[in-house]
Amino acid sequence: MAIRHPERPPWLRVRFPTGGKFGELQELMRSQELHTVCEEARCPNIGECWSRGTATFMILGDTCTRSCGFCAVKTGRPGTVDTGEPRRVALAIQRMGLRHAVITSVNRDELPDGGAGIFAETIRWTRQLSPETTIEVLIPDFKGDWAALSTVLAAQPEILNHNTETVPRLYREVRPQAVYSRSLELLKRAKELDPGTVSKSGLMVGLGETKAELLQVFEDLAAHGVEVLTVGQYLQPTPAHLPIARYWSPEEFADLKVAANAMGFRHVEAGPLVRSSYHAEEQANSARGPGLSPRGTGGGSITMVPLAESGPHGEIA
Repeated sequence: MAIRHPERPPWLRVRFPTGGKFGELQELMRSQELHTVCEEARCPNIGECWSRGTATFMILGDTCTRSCGFCAVKTGRPGTVDTGEPRRVALAIQRMGLRHAVITSVNRDELPDGGAGIFAETIRWTRQLSPETTIEVLIPDFKGDWAALSTVLAAQPEILNHNTETVPRLYREVRPQAVYSRSLELLKRAKELDPGTVSKSGLMVGLGETKAELLQVFEDLAAHGVEVLTVGQYLQPTPAHLPIARYWSPEEFADLKVAANAMGFRHVEAGPLVRSSYHAEEQANSARGPGLSPRGTGGGSITMVPLAESGPHGEIA
């Protein structure tokens, strides 16, 4: 007998855009051979965000070493690290005139530092080319390598995000190569290593968790120093991914937000279409106060690559 899935409610139906600002940004990403989590993870907010000229850059390639049950990013053996990518990301941020840039990555568990050095280099290039832009990084757990975490924090991003994604009971299905306690430890250490960086985490609902389980995760995150929390509805990207257990209503999200605010988070974003980077600049301003400003170059100087040695990608006109 065929499995019946819950029908998608009207509040989750969005129109996919074409042309205009969306088309310009799409062409920019293609011309610079860059990846965005907006596309790779099939984010439902891609139309709204790209039309506003914002995007979440995904560095370190488009192939992940992990096989999370919810994620549309392909799993496999990644290629070599593209050392020119940090500069191209920074050039794209400069071209877009972003006030707040979000940078994430696939998991690169095969690398000695998990890709932390490329994160740091991307931050430094962005500081060089767009000194007024604030930076948010959404990082993997680096398999508990705290030296790698220190490498990222040394570049002084304004926001450091690491998502717990779901409740501990569901980790084996949802995040089979991750460890809940390790994610909490990373968030705690991030605040200890750099109290000036705002810490952030996010979860999905609709995978079979209970409200009581969610509230316990909220409490855990608050106890580990997390200041910004995002909660959104899981949407099954393909039939091969984990099924949706149920859709949470806007009213239920509103209740979750009230409960989380009562726990002391500085900003809570909760709603059916909320994703980790959704309205990221507003989240950052809410957490640090209006007029969030860059923290400085941080982490030392970058190695400037002469244009003649910059590879086939060239400048952004």
